[in-house]
Amino acid sequence: MKFYLAPMEGLTTYIYRTAYHRYFHPMDKYFTPFIVPHINKDFNTREKNEILPEHNRGQNLIPQILTNNAEDFLRTADSLRKFGYEEVNLNLGCPSKTVVSKGRGSGFLTKTQELDQFLDRIFSGTDMRISVKTRIGKDSPEEFYELIKIYNKYPLTELIVHPRTQQDFYKNMPNLEIFSDAVELCACPLCYNGNIFTRKDYENFTGHFPAVKALMAGRGILSNPGLLNDIVDKTPVDFDTVRAFHDELYVNYKGIFSGDRNVLFKMKELWTYMIQLFPESEKYAKKIRKSERLWQYEQAVSDLFSLT
Repeated sequence: MKFYLAPMEGLTTYIYRTAYHRYFHPMDKYFTPFIVPHINKDFNTREKNEILPEHNRGQNLIPQILTNNAEDFLRTADSLRKFGYEEVNLNLGCPSKTVVSKGRGSGFLTKTQELDQFLDRIFSGTDMRISVKTRIGKDSPEEFYELIKIYNKYPLTELIVHPRTQQDFYKNMPNLEIFSDAVELCACPLCYNGNIFTRKDYENFTGHFPAVKALMAGRGILSNPGLLNDIVDKTPVDFDTVRAFHDELYVNYKGIFSGDRNVLFKMKELWTYMIQLFPESEKYAKKIRKSERLWQYEQAVSDLFSLT
């Protein structure tokens, strides 16, 4: 099985990916949070930091592009090639309302004629490898059957399917009936994304879909960065490693953000997921959430890890 780290805006940053790669079972591919093309502009500072090779040493990094404009996609892909990238990923999965309202991400999925023309243009306009990350539709799972016909017309490097609709957001269970049809219908290599939080989840999935050889995880890794160690090596979470991982994140975010507030915002965002490693720890989670100064945060985290 190949394992990929899902791109999650504001969370799976180059700082997160670097620390993860150092402490836990490495991913076969890492994906950047989406890059939105800028008209007549180069990458902004945040985007450049995400893609700089020196920020991603040892990683097989795939930049993700979010757009519904083929020329913008091609221009951005060409710019990424200058940094050494030979593969890019098209985001057709983001469910955010601000993205969908502009017809991007999963908002592009209902415009099938435009999507077909878009894919025709980008595949004829570059020889870079292009993978697609998609939801199964915007409003209805039945939309997937039209979408897969379109995807099958083009030489996708890979199709990464998150079997929810945009309307589902992250609610409801992934639609494994539709994904089963995807396994049968998809003409290119297929990757599954969605709700792999434990080794049992992984084993249940592979038991049902033995032919699928790639899996993408996002929230599952944020909740337990040692998940792949458990899946691959049968090694349960090591809290000393989690602490070292946390401390590296914390130090590096302090190095790029000014002021307690910005650092705390980032760390608290990560803890909304990682707190799940600590059962019955609500009072400590509350202390972390209520921290207004770094020293308060540090004490709360120290108290939490003292439980392990």
